[in-house]
Order: sequence, then structure tokens, then C-alpha cells
Amino acid sequence: MRWLDERHIAYEKVDVVADETAYDEMIRLSGQEMAPVIDVDGEILADFGPDQLEQFWKRLETKHARV
Repeated sequence: MRWLDERHIAYEKVDVVADETAYDEMIRLSGQEMAPVIDVDGEILADFGPDQLEQFWKRLETKHARV
């Protein structure tokens, strides 16, 4: 999660390979079996790379700026 680290954004890393309950929760949240998955206040981004994460984050910032 280099993109988050570079921006000093705190996150919780969950090992879905080692934790079957976490794996099941990832599937429930994202609707798929591919990692990584990020959940920010109920907004889900699944199976993504740095470019998709940046777009997702910008959309969240825009959404929260309007609130």
C-alpha cells in the first residue's frame, strides 16, 4: 500500500489469506475474491492498482468536501 504510505494515510492491513473470517468479509464487501480491497466509510474499491486507488481517493475527497 505504498500509495497510502506515501501520503501518510492510516489504514489497517488484514491478511485475508491467513484469516478465513476476513476473507469471507472481503468477499461479502466486494462481491469478488481478488485482493486488495479497501473500505473507506462503506465505499469499496476491489482488485485495484495505484491509478485506480488515486481516482477512488479523489472521488472520496470530492464527496466529503460537498458534505
